[in-house]
Amino acid sequence: MDDQIATRPLAVKLALGRGLRKRCPHCGAGPLFSGWTHLASCSACGLVYERNSGDTWAFTIIGDRLPIAAIIVAVYFGLVRSHFRLGLSVIAVLGVVIVWTAPNRWGAGIALHYLSRVYWPDPADPIPSITSRGDHTSSS
Repeated sequence: MDDQIATRPLAVKLALGRGLRKRCPHCGAGPLFSGWTHLASCSACGLVYERNSGDTWAFTIIGDRLPIAAIIVAVYFGLVRSHFRLGLSVIAVLGVVIVWTAPNRWGAGIALHYLSRVYWPDPADPIPSITSRGDHTSSS
């Protein structure tokens, strides 16, 4: 039990890193996405990413709203009004970053949802056992 508690921060870091790299947060081997849409389950370990439709919405909304908040702050504090070209450039760059990093942020949302399922388990939840994970530490 103590070993499990001691490895929790490592497990959180590992799962979030895998999610940011668009890999399965459980095994790190299977992809989260096929193009711009997420897959139903991991092809390597069989983890169902979203047990019920909409389970990851809270994590995804938080991840999507934080970058948009940076644009709102830039507009609110008058960056466009006081430095027009700089302000528009900052908003354009932030807009590109929002679109470019969307799959990575969505992967982090799926990883956070996975972690919530691991730390607050439901007996009916189909999370593969730790022993069936094998040694999938791929970071591709």
